[in-house]
Amino acid sequence: MRVSAKIDTIDRDVVLRLVGDDADRSRQFAAYAREALVEAQEVNRKTTGQVPPHETFVDGRRGAALETVKPDGTIVFEFDLLNDLFEWIGLTLMQHSPVLAGRYQDSHLFFADGVQVLPGEPAPSGAGEYVFLNSQPYARKIERGLSPQAPAGVYEAVATLANRRFSNVARVRFSFRSLPSGAIGDWAKTTNMRANQESRNQPGDKRFEWLTRQPAIVITLR
Repeated sequence: MRVSAKIDTIDRDVVLRLVGDDADRSRQFAAYAREALVEAQEVNRKTTGQVPPHETFVDGRRGAALETVKPDGTIVFEFDLLNDLFEWIGLTLMQHSPVLAGRYQDSHLFFADGVQVLPGEPAPSGAGEYVFLNSQPYARKIERGLSPQAPAGVYEAVATLANRRFSNVARVRFSFRSLPSGAIGDWAKTTNMRANQESRNQPGDKRFEWLTRQPAIVITLR
């Protein structure tokens, strides 16, 4: 996802400062836009810990020189913030993971609208929902604080931190999502674990969905 910072001449103070012929006014507009870009970069640096890449559109032209803007035109800076969010969540999940054999730490998965995004692949833009979850059957036990290495759990804690840090980019929340494949799927097919709700103990899709529900971090765009 790219977040846009649009600079135009709607602001009356900006209009009043643009004086001279068209070339002079375009240069003044470009100088103002550069100042606004620096301010936006600093805000992003404080929010994400780094300055994200951006693209520039001048009167709709990608990569055009700022000075070529029309006196009554627009300059748009688009920042790639969403991948910074995903990278931060993935790294923080690793850092907060309890480690014995390392299976839990290596089993964090990432999905965009239900399709897995492999490590190193860019996340597709425009998905309605992005989800991190863990494929190990004991992820729910860890989330309940049963690991001495993570007494406060992992996914809910990281979701809270991410939402505070990136609330201007997306909504990040803790939830549960079903993962019917991998280790959790194999376990769900053989376990005799019973639920308090009797309907979940009857063979069928409802029981399988309950058994494969994993702690998840769910991201939706603002």
